[in-house]
Amino acid sequence: MSNVVAGLVWLWILDTQLGIGNEIISAVGVDRIPFLADETWAVPTIALINVWRHVGYTALLLFAGLQAIPNDMYEAAKVDGASEWRMFWRITMPLLRPVLAVVLIMTVIGSFQVFDTVAVTTAGGPANATNVLQYYIYGSAFGRFQFGYASAMSVALLVVLSAITVLQYRLTRAGQTDLG
Repeated sequence: MSNVVAGLVWLWILDTQLGIGNEIISAVGVDRIPFLADETWAVPTIALINVWRHVGYTALLLFAGLQAIPNDMYEAAKVDGASEWRMFWRITMPLLRPVLAVVLIMTVIGSFQVFDTVAVTTAGGPANATNVLQYYIYGSAFGRFQFGYASAMSVALLVVLSAITVLQYRLTRAGQTDLG
């Protein structure tokens, strides 16, 4: 699902006046919460929208990684008397490391892809509380027509994300597996 669709759906669900989320909250006897219109609630709400959007794909990757671990290893560990906890830390986690590394890298990169969610739900408001770097770059380029400045910020963001990705890749040893 695209960020725009997720943003619009949650904008409608969390609308202070007509949203089903606030209708349920109001029915329980709690005051309506301006999730996307209050400085305190806006950033956590956008974060939760993006977590909700990515949790299915992340779970699918982890499930595929778990399916790739051979059952023979668990059977041998049970024969040797290993507990479930020990099997988790000694078999599951080391063999799942490449998948976890990919999930971590994709999640960090995905956390920087909030422009469209912010643009659809809050447009950088309230009081610039959700004015993320990507939205600021967009505003510099197309709002104030500072294309050179926006381009420089975009390249700097690319360099920072590339460095973070390379660092994560090396620290997690994503290209290596313990299954050999």
